[in-house]
Amino acid sequence: MQKEAFTQLVQNTVTSLPKQAVVVLKNVAFVVEDEARREKASEVGIKMNEVLLGLYEGIPKTQRGSGYFGVLPDKITIFQKPIEKLASFDEKRLKKLVYEVVYHEIGHHFGFGEKELRNIEAQKRKKDCV
Repeated sequence: MQKEAFTQLVQNTVTSLPKQAVVVLKNVAFVVEDEARREKASEVGIKMNEVLLGLYEGIPKTQRGSGYFGVLPDKITIFQKPIEKLASFDEKRLKKLVYEVVYHEIGHHFGFGEKELRNIEAQKRKKDCV
């Protein structure tokens, strides 16, 4: 998929989120990159055999105090190539995976840790199977 089309898919995903979530997404920039640089992946604890699909960089809403102002936007990076590969280049699976990754990274923005998000995602998958 061309990068412009993938970027549009990410933007469409963000705008399709529940309105109450989009309204409180302030000072957040969404960026698409081909893949994470090895140094960045290592920095955030990704091991050699693991894949990084998205990355949240910023100050979660739960950690912002009265001194939070005049700061650069938080950044959510979505990594195109590993998502495409994991989706086996199937458009339906690609859209679903982009949604899941965007949703996951926004969860970090709202202050959820990795373990909490994985538990929420597991519960959702279990519920979807029923």
